[in-house]
Amino acid sequence: MNRESSLIEDYLVESEYVNYSHASIQELAAQLASQSPDDITYAKNAFEFVRDAVSHSWDIQSSRITCSASDVLQYREGICYAKSNLLCALLRARGIPAGFCYQRLTLGDTPDTGYVVHALNAVYMKELDRWIRLDARGNKQGVDAQFSLDEERLAFAIRGEYEEVDYPVIYASPRAETMESLRAHTDCRVMYASGLPVGL
Repeated sequence: MNRESSLIEDYLVESEYVNYSHASIQELAAQLASQSPDDITYAKNAFEFVRDAVSHSWDIQSSRITCSASDVLQYREGICYAKSNLLCALLRARGIPAGFCYQRLTLGDTPDTGYVVHALNAVYMKELDRWIRLDARGNKQGVDAQFSLDEERLAFAIRGEYEEVDYPVIYASPRAETMESLRAHTDCRVMYASGLPVGL
């Protein structure tokens, strides 16, 4: 994996999307920290919270669109772009560098359904001096993402024969085209079916 920025500080920045100073983010971060003896355990707990306690909007067929970390936490739902904002905010709130990674996947099971950009996170584990990727999209039948230090256990395996792509960059901020999709739509189901970027 390649970092977009060589400055680790860029992976701790607060923004309108990663708004970790928000009271609700700070409260949850403190709660998770109280259950975590070290940064690795905290990262695992934060990941599992976003994965399991925040629904993927498409899975529950919700029309609501969330974007900023605090909105995702308030409504407990979002698509991968939104959920990755929340996980990033929870990590950065505790001084743990985190960024954004992307994959190009088929929207359905096969290439004829078209393609979509999928978002996940990368987190720097200081104790290990390396980055690991985490996908808090939310598990369901056929999707089993886990926190793993040994081998990646992401939500989706890349299928080269379908021209899917695992983009190698760790971005410091969410990609503009993903945030623009969230901002430009009012119904999540319509956006998810036909309004998401198809590549980077």
